[in-house]
Amino acid sequence: MTTPSLRKGWTTGACAAAAAKAALTALVEGRFPDPVTIRLPRGETPAFALSRRLLQSGRAVAGVIKDAGDDPDVTHGAEIIAEVVPAPAGAGIIFRAGEGIGTVSLPGLPLAPGEPAINPGPRRQIADNLGPVDVVVTLSIPGGAVLAARTLNARLGIVGGLSILGTTGVVVPYSCSAWVHSIHRGIDVARALGLGHVVATTGKTSEAVARRVLAVPDQALIDMGDMAGAVLKYLRRHPVPRLTLVGGFAKLAKLAAGNLDLHSGASRVDVAFLGELLAELGGETVAGATSAAQMLALAGDRPLGDMVAKRAREVALAVLSGGTEVAVIAVDRAGAVVGRSG
Repeated sequence: MTTPSLRKGWTTGACAAAAAKAALTALVEGRFPDPVTIRLPRGETPAFALSRRLLQSGRAVAGVIKDAGDDPDVTHGAEIIAEVVPAPAGAGIIFRAGEGIGTVSLPGLPLAPGEPAINPGPRRQIADNLGPVDVVVTLSIPGGAVLAARTLNARLGIVGGLSILGTTGVVVPYSCSAWVHSIHRGIDVARALGLGHVVATTGKTSEAVARRVLAVPDQALIDMGDMAGAVLKYLRRHPVPRLTLVGGFAKLAKLAAGNLDLHSGASRVDVAFLGELLAELGGETVAGATSAAQMLALAGDRPLGDMVAKRAREVALAVLSGGTEVAVIAVDRAGAVVGRSG
């Protein structure tokens, strides 16, 4: 039996470009194209059905429902609305944030503080599809402020709502591109604020430990989840003086074995590898052990957690290739520190 391929979707940027083009067409021609077709950076020409249309004197509004395909995107099903009104001659396209669109409040992002959180990629897509016009484009997402609470926007300094994102206009299912984007922007913000110490965590438990044992501000905390590689590779190109990785013992055991994607679908805990580390510490591996938690329990007083943290640090340093000092803290499921790299 064959597994059906996952369906791709469209970014908020592509939906915004479609809504803006439909609104501009109505403003100029007195009619809404429905569906409205746009061109994306890689040449795709998707068509979008309109969810709303409003044409008044000197003002047009159009909406598109975002379809993220089979990706578990927080904005799947959200309505992306564009209002287009004329601007003074020579103004070009002026972007404004409406309901549910955030505003940049911290340096380090690709937009200056005070700008609406409509990223450069979507701005280019909108401009490419509208052509040389002088208009004000106001984007909004009803309920966007509520949805933003489920993202990392607040930590990135984007207040009041969501960001309009997307470089290609296409959402690839389970590519985690939005999460990687947040990781990169989080590092950018920390660097712009002059923070010399960045702390990357694998989840809520490890973040709680980081807050408890490390005196760092919120903007220094990076929620990397399973994507250790996204953190390390970006820091290799954009280094900070100091990095601390705080994570669950099992996930750090994967990193210690050389895996940069810590997701269960991409890597598994190498129990034999942990057995080798335990043997180096003078311990005996019991046949039948199948998990990191079992191996940690078998270690008893032997510092298996420290050994895993040290090996994870070595892998991180190898990826970083110099320029950043690294420390690693391993925690168990209850939030107790079970290992440190020193």
